[in-house]
Formats: sequence, structure tokens, C-alpha cells
Amino acid sequence: MKVSLFLLMSVLLFPVFSFASSGMDHSQMNHAGMEASGQMIELGSATENGVEALAEMKDISKAMSQMGMDATHHFMVMFVDTKNFEPIEEGVVALKITSPSGETGGAIKLMGMHGGYGADISLKEKGIYKFQVGTKLADGEKRQFDFEYNNH
Repeated sequence: MKVSLFLLMSVLLFPVFSFASSGMDHSQMNHAGMEASGQMIELGSATENGVEALAEMKDISKAMSQMGMDATHHFMVMFVDTKNFEPIEEGVVALKITSPSGETGGAIKLMGMHGGYGADISLKEKGIYKFQVGTKLADGEKRQFDFEYNNH
């Protein structure tokens, strides 16, 4: 059930995430050319207390380096109510990243965008990254979702 829900939401929201990451304006920079060039990376799904989180990233390193920026990936997450399968689009979401060397950075506030939340991040070390997504969604309940990515 989780896999089918994830696949369904991925297919339905792929254009949303592509549009969100390609059209965002990050202080004088436009991601317009990245839609075709970046590779999508599925991070999977995690469920906690009636909410499923679906996460993915887009490799934006080439476009960002051409603009002199440090970011290598655009991290995106969306939330679905597991009872009625409706998207949850209101709340506060933050991301903490633990690098392969074990260092955990400070919280990065994710920006709401077209049904999901996202931010540009930098993953320059090789190895396994751990992503901890903390939320306080519309119902006021705090939840945490964990994902991993092997940057080899």
C-alpha cells in the first residue's frame, strides 16, 4: 500500500515538484534551465501518526556551479493524510542533515511550494547522508521523518 501510494503521488506530483524547483527565485537566481538537466532522486516515504512523508531530491549541481552557487541538490518533501489520502499543505517544516562524517548541521527551514516543501542544500561529501525532517503541520502535532541518501 505504501509503495503504491508513493508511486501514485510521485506520478501526480512530479510536475508540481519540477515546476516548484524550476520556477523558484532564490534572490536574483532563476532555476528555469534546471528542469531538464537535473536528475530526480527518490528518497522514499516514511509514516508517523497518520501522516506519510514523501521525499525526493533533484541534482542541481551543474546549474548552480555555473551560477557560482554552492547548492548541489534541491530537497523536496510532501505530506499526505493516511486516512483520507489528502495532501497536507499547511505547517512548518525544517530539515537537519547529518553528513557522512557524522556532523549534523543546523535546522534549515523548508519553504512551502505547490503542495510540498523544499530547499536548496549542499551535499559535497561522498557517503551516506541522513535527513531528519521535523514538522508541525496544520493539526499542531510534531512529527519527525527520517530519510537517507548515498552520495557516491
